[in-house]
Amino acid sequence: MPDVYASARGPLARVASPLAGRARARRHARFFTMTHIPAGARVLDVGCGRIGLRALEPELDVTGVDVVDRADYPGPFVRADAAAGLPFADGEFDLVYCSSVIEHVPPARRAAFAAEIRRVGRGWFVQTPALSFPIEPHSLLPAAHWLPVALRRPYWRLGAAGEWEEISLLARAEMEALFGPAMAERFGPLVKSWVCVRPLKDPGARADASVSR
Repeated sequence: MPDVYASARGPLARVASPLAGRARARRHARFFTMTHIPAGARVLDVGCGRIGLRALEPELDVTGVDVVDRADYPGPFVRADAAAGLPFADGEFDLVYCSSVIEHVPPARRAAFAAEIRRVGRGWFVQTPALSFPIEPHSLLPAAHWLPVALRRPYWRLGAAGEWEEISLLARAEMEALFGPAMAERFGPLVKSWVCVRPLKDPGARADASVSR
């Protein structure tokens, strides 16, 4: 199981990491089957990190993309910024996978980021932490994401994230505007994250690059 908080600091991160890993595996088991990708499908993992989807689906043909070099990525890798354009043809991949990434993209660049995912993929799986969940998932601090930046910066130093990063979590309406209908991953009665899945309905046809609303 991947260490979700491997780069985080402090005892809270060490406690949270195995819990987050199990939650991620449950989410994957519940939602990823909805993509309907066939054997031999080509998958692009946008914001792959060190291993990304390959940790959960080692048999898939996955190409990783990240904004920084990943010399130890275990497969084909391209350094690129999706919001600035991906070096792939329209519909080149059967599925584009993007997990816990879009909240790191500045709001002004999200439309371009999402358009590239929809352009190069005939289906997609996009997940992001929910703005409404009371624990900010990077710092592991209560309500940190609800504070204005001027207050969030000093508070952030108390959390697990370490170095400051301006992260803007998404509400359901924004996710649906970018990727279509969103499903809720819940922790008890609370929505923990939003998941948008465009299934690969016909392996021989390219998905429309627009989002149906």
